[in-house]
Amino acid sequence: MTDSDTRASPAADVVLSVTELCKHYPGILAVDRVSFEVRRREVVGLLGPNGAGKTTTINMILGVLSPSTGSVRIAGIDLARQRARALAQANFSAVYATLPGNLTVAQNLNFFGLVYGVPGLRARVAAVLEEFDLQHLRNTKCGVLSSGEQTRVALAKAVLNHPRLLLLDEPTASLDPAAARTIRARIRGLAAHSECGILWTSHNMYEVEEVCDRVLFLSRGRILLEGDPRTLPRAHGVPTLEELFIRLAREPLADALERAG
Repeated sequence: MTDSDTRASPAADVVLSVTELCKHYPGILAVDRVSFEVRRREVVGLLGPNGAGKTTTINMILGVLSPSTGSVRIAGIDLARQRARALAQANFSAVYATLPGNLTVAQNLNFFGLVYGVPGLRARVAAVLEEFDLQHLRNTKCGVLSSGEQTRVALAKAVLNHPRLLLLDEPTASLDPAAARTIRARIRGLAAHSECGILWTSHNMYEVEEVCDRVLFLSRGRILLEGDPRTLPRAHGVPTLEELFIRLAREPLADALERAG
């Protein structure tokens, strides 16, 4: 997807709209006027070093934190005004957000399906068990699954409610290369064949290039660059996305902003 294609997409395709988002703490501006959109069938990478503001931004999108200023709209619904309705259009998966280990795979999916109010829950659980190759693990407790299996269960849980917006925070961080490749392929397939858009954070630049249609570079709470991860490095005089990431992370903010402009 090119930048011109993205700009030409109709408003109905926008599943996430973040406008002038700020988060202040005493003496700290953690997120500084961040604005971006995610559209259906699009995977957008939110990149940046530790402390850049990625997790704070995601937590504001999920309603865990309230922004100091700015707005979040999910599938056109204002999060501040209609929180429950907006969050019903979203879901989330992260390697650190593990599911209850004392419950089986099927029990976890049924529990979260009830939380999300998923209609036809039995049939929906059966469908995601099949989609993520989990049928043979349905009666296994999540606490004894491998990292790859736990990631597949977390993704199955994250798509239970047919979300318009799916947020994935380092979803492959603990996986071996083969398992990570499988998960990336599943997520690409999900983006291509469903109505959802995906916001993805990762420190793995190879993964970002493979999966993401567009990336946003966040540093010190501000978006410095945006574009296609396969062409952005050359446009800024470096051969790889990883080198661009390192340069932006190390430069003083004023220099990074000058180069980005």
